[in-house]
Amino acid sequence: MPSAPRRIAESGLYHVVARGNGKQVIFADDRDREAFLAYLERFMREDEIALIAWCLMDNHVHLIEEDTEQRLPHAMGGVLGAYAKYFNQKTGHVGSVFQPRFFSEAIEGDEHLIAAGRYVHINPEKAGICEAAHYPWSSYREYAGGAGEGAGAGEGTGEGLCATGLVLGLLGGPEGFSELCSGASAADVGFEGSVKLSSDEALEVANRVVRALGCPDVFAVKSLPIPRRNAVVAALRGNCLTIKQIERLTGLGSGVIARIK
Repeated sequence: MPSAPRRIAESGLYHVVARGNGKQVIFADDRDREAFLAYLERFMREDEIALIAWCLMDNHVHLIEEDTEQRLPHAMGGVLGAYAKYFNQKTGHVGSVFQPRFFSEAIEGDEHLIAAGRYVHINPEKAGICEAAHYPWSSYREYAGGAGEGAGAGEGTGEGLCATGLVLGLLGGPEGFSELCSGASAADVGFEGSVKLSSDEALEVANRVVRALGCPDVFAVKSLPIPRRNAVVAALRGNCLTIKQIERLTGLGSGVIARIK
């Protein structure tokens, strides 16, 4: 069955997730992480894509990227292909390193970008590893101005990769970013990939998403101004709610929801 076409972000901003095939570990050590970051920097530069944020976990990676020319599939193909070749040669692994298709969610609106940036950086907390400020393999220190504690392991690695001005401008600088992440919940908004939600799960996820975007609850979405309403609906669709679930929860018609990309 052919994959659905990727949604194009009017903003050019995307939350990207690449996972190990079968959830396998893709980074055996810090040398592997350094190699991935080198490939990431190279291919993003070649395709003129701005890296906004990144976080490397053991079996997956989170990225926020700005792609105004729709070169993201080409660039990510280069990154993942080059790293897979490196990893297989180093470890003797045979076969696919990454899942066949990386996940990408279109980010629309300042609130959505802030929520996505927070989610990317608190992934180590969600995984029970450590606080975001203590984790050396993310862009946290690029945003916090090197203030993250416990940055000794891998210190300096990956620094300077990100275009931080967009997010920091919305948050009032590094202090605002640190406050954003320190106030986040481990159950904060964010799903990646194909997830089938029950009705109860859909309601829980919907309320987390809309509250992260400044709306009191999902039932208030219908009364929002149209541009803001559309941004919230796009975020709901990007967090694995079906059109029917969004229709039931918000009272919006399915036709309206389907046209929001």
